[in-house]
Parts: sequence; structure tokens; C-alpha cells
Amino acid sequence: MRTVRVGLIGLGTVGSGVVEILRRHRADFATRAGVDIELSRFADRNADRFAELGLPAEACTTDAADILGDPGVDVVIELIGGTGVARDIVLGALSAGKSVVTANKALMASNGREVMDAADTRGVDIMFEAAVGGGIPIIGPLKHSLVSNEITAVYGIVNGTTNYMLTRMAEDGLDYDAALLEAQERGFAEADPTADVDGLDAAAKIAILASIAFNSRVTSAQVPAEGIRSLAPEDIAYAAEMGYTIKLIAIARRADGSIDVRVHPTMIRSGHPLAKVSGVYNAIYVVGDSVGETMFFGEGAGSLPAASAVVGDVIEVARHIQSGCLALVGCTCHEELPVRDIGDLETGYYVRLLVADEPGVLAAVASVFGDHGVSIASVIQKRTTEKGAEIVYVTHRGSERAVRAALGEIDALDVVDSINAIIRVEEL
Repeated sequence: MRTVRVGLIGLGTVGSGVVEILRRHRADFATRAGVDIELSRFADRNADRFAELGLPAEACTTDAADILGDPGVDVVIELIGGTGVARDIVLGALSAGKSVVTANKALMASNGREVMDAADTRGVDIMFEAAVGGGIPIIGPLKHSLVSNEITAVYGIVNGTTNYMLTRMAEDGLDYDAALLEAQERGFAEADPTADVDGLDAAAKIAILASIAFNSRVTSAQVPAEGIRSLAPEDIAYAAEMGYTIKLIAIARRADGSIDVRVHPTMIRSGHPLAKVSGVYNAIYVVGDSVGETMFFGEGAGSLPAASAVVGDVIEVARHIQSGCLALVGCTCHEELPVRDIGDLETGYYVRLLVADEPGVLAAVASVFGDHGVSIASVIQKRTTEKGAEIVYVTHRGSERAVRAALGEIDALDVVDSINAIIRVEEL
């Protein structure tokens, strides 16, 4: 058994978890997995972290290039994130003939092809299980366990921050601002929560999952993303009355020779397994032609859950190095499927309006929907305020383009004060 030496770049939340796991279980890996893994080099711009983690000074550096240039390092773990310096580090390590393990969703969602090609050129591994779902195994199952299937759909609750906020809004009636403040106070949300609450984090993750599931490259820039900023407690309550739960869902589906991929708040039946996923937990629901419906559930973030996925990848790479068979499954994007324009989407819609409390309003709004071929499934007057009457419409399946055109005309009606919510309704 040879010793596989690993250089760790980035000693933040996940990096410190990697150090802890390898200290605790290195001997176990030798017996359970047949590999000996040594964390031999460490890099971080904050030199104080070396002492905080009890790392030997001679193994530490503030310059990642020292690790890339070390011939004794077999595997590089990149945990600094982003697509700037991190991209240079990952490509530099691959160019130097070192396998790479990363948790960098932004890099893999935007530069995945470049990174995969670089690994293939040098015959080394690029592994990124922790990029999606934290500690939940999903990349490996898609590439290995489920490879005998044609995957038809992937649905995910893949952002713990927004799921926690929606849970608090649903269970305790918090509004968006109060739920965000609580999430920040508990360390679930960043000071700048934009990537989470605007759906950008989830968009990067579903781009990665779609690329693997459908064997066709999807980048985060191709994923239409809407966040949860506009959701109000009354929308969540009204959805519950109708038997639905609102979740921020990342959706990827095969659609007539194209890929339907998007992220947005979605009303799903309260009996669906994804509707039961609460708090900071994540879940990824995969549908295959042979296996049917499967769901992967667990903690989507945090030091040890994410580090668990990183170390699992390192063990797999170490096995490849020891056996001399590298890059068993590299890039699988051999198809060129287009991403469908969201205007071509057909689904149901929940629309909440504030209108004048007077006769003829319902007929005027329904007439506009009808002119655009949008069929109304139900209409309910929820309450009357000083400003007018609050009306909720739910449509049958209709075209996104037609619904948006209708709402543009409805918003211009004299009897309509405002359109306060538009939420897609999916029968998963």
C-alpha cells in the first residue's frame, strides 16, 4: 500500500472539516478502503489558520503555487471557491499531472468542459461530489449506480438557506425579512445572501446535475433563475389551503429533444416527498426509466457534511492511483441538446392580484386570460382591504409566453391595482 499525498488549498469551513475527518479516520481508510492518505501540504491566505488547526509549520504556505509545484503531492483539494484564482489553481494542478478534488460548484457549472478536458488530456481525475448537495451523494450515483438508466428528470431542493427560510415562513408565519434575519443570525445565510435568495446557487447546482443526467453540457448562465424575495406569508398560506407547498425547486427535465432547466419558487403537492423536506436539509429527486423514482436526502452544507463528500472523492482518487487506473469516468457530455426557452414552458400558474372591489372585475380579468388561451382552474376572493379586493387565480396548464402576455395586459387594466405574486404550479 503506497501513501497518497494530498495538498489542501483553502482551510475555511469545509477545509477544516477535511482536516478533522482525516485525522479521525486515516487508519480506518487503510483497512476499509485499502488506501493510505496523508495530508502533506496546506495553503491558505490566512496564516493564522495553520496554528488554529494545529498544522506543522513546515507543511504550510500562503502561496498555492507551492503546492502545485511540489512533486511529492499526488492530489490537490481546492476549497477556495469562485472562478478566478480557483480556476487557475485547478487547471494548474491538472496541468502538473495531479488529480483534483473540488467542492467548487461555480467553477464546474461555468467551466466544467474546460476542466474536464484538462483532466482528460493529462489522464488524471477531477472529482466534485461536494459541489452539489454537500454531504448527499448524488454525482457518484448519477455517474455510476444509475448509469443503466435514461434519466428523465431531476428535481432538487439544493439550497439550505432558502429552504430554512421557507420552512420558517410556512410554520410560523414569518415574512421574508424576518426569516432572512433569523437565517443570518443562525449562520445559515451570508451577510450578502444574493446567491442564495435569488436562486443563483441553485442554478449552478442544477446546471451540473443536468449536464451529468442528460449527457449534455449545461452552464449556469443558461439556467433561468428566480428567487424567493417576492414571496409573502399569505402566498404560502393560500397554497397550503389548496393542498400545495411552496419550495424553491431546481428543475431539469428531458423535453422533446431539448433540456428544460430552471430554478424558481414552485407550488408542489403537499404529499410529494420534496414537500416534506424542511429546515436546512436538501433533497434531490431523480427519475429514471428503469429505476423509477428515487430521492437522495441529507444535510446540504456545513463543515463535516461537505467535507465527508470531499474526503470520499479523495479516497476514490487514491484507489485509482494505487491501482494505476485513473479517470475511470471523466466527462460524459457527448450530446448537444439545446436548453429550452422558458417561454415554451407549459405549466400551471398561481396569480395573486389586488383589484378594485366592484362588479365586473373578475370577468374583465378572465376575459384577458381567455384571449390568450389561458384556462382558469379556480378563482377565489381571499380578503378585502382599504386598497381593494385580493383575488387568487390558479390556471390550468398553459404556455409561459401566453401567461406573461396576459398578465401584461391585466396589469394595465384600470381595475387592477397590482400583481402581487406569480408562482408556477408543478405536478411533479
